[in-house]
Amino acid sequence: MEQQKKIALINDITGFGRCSIAVELPLISALKVQACPLPTAILSVHTGFPTYFIDDYTDRMKDYIASWKKNGLTFDGISTGFMNSLEQIDIVIDFIHQFKQPDTIVIVDPVMGDYGKLYASYTEKLCAEMRRLMQYADVITPNLTEACQLLGIPYPEKGHTDRAYLEDIAGRLAAMGPGQIIITGLADGDHIDNYIYETGKEPDIVSVKKIGHDRSGTGDAFAAIISASVVRGDSLKDAVVRATDFISRTLVHTEQLGLPTNRGLAFEQFLTELH
Repeated sequence: MEQQKKIALINDITGFGRCSIAVELPLISALKVQACPLPTAILSVHTGFPTYFIDDYTDRMKDYIASWKKNGLTFDGISTGFMNSLEQIDIVIDFIHQFKQPDTIVIVDPVMGDYGKLYASYTEKLCAEMRRLMQYADVITPNLTEACQLLGIPYPEKGHTDRAYLEDIAGRLAAMGPGQIIITGLADGDHIDNYIYETGKEPDIVSVKKIGHDRSGTGDAFAAIISASVVRGDSLKDAVVRATDFISRTLVHTEQLGLPTNRGLAFEQFLTELH
């Protein structure tokens, strides 16, 4: 009998603001894959709000993981999100060593920065540790800023790129370990491009119309749909088309509602359309 697929979801849990596991879990579930959260932190609201409560979970992650191991859990996918310390990345690498089977797919969203700048919590040591994580990844979903940081190269002036440049940096990222790479959120006039690179295949681009403003949780939604899709066995391009179509529809609706950008994507009414 065919078993339901399972993904270990390593990210923070945020109570309000539609980001991280709060977004990823329902989207993965809608795609008929079981999402199994491993929290890195618990937040009341995300850091895009004026004030927030945070409970860092680093010192409890090892005991949490040990319980999973004792209970004989196995996973078809391991999906990682934001990590804010060297120790958390070390814990995740150890988790991969313990739980990755020959058919387990590791998906890494290397959340480090955007628009040419690192997030405030990211140091050069953290960037170096994230580069070390790349050797264990099968699929990565960096934006252009993160791709440049992983390679230790300057961010291109005004974020301008062309296909030759993207193929070069994607090939260099693939040499670090991952065979499937999506460079996300590339500005192209009134469109947003997602560059798809797979070792041994011709690169491709999925382009969608830019809608509204940047919103919290959009990258989490993208990573969740990619993770569930590839674990189910879908092609990388089909996964990207599914993710971008879904996010575009939710963005239109969210803009119509007039929600502040830190409220994220109003995706709930579209869950039954995700398949």
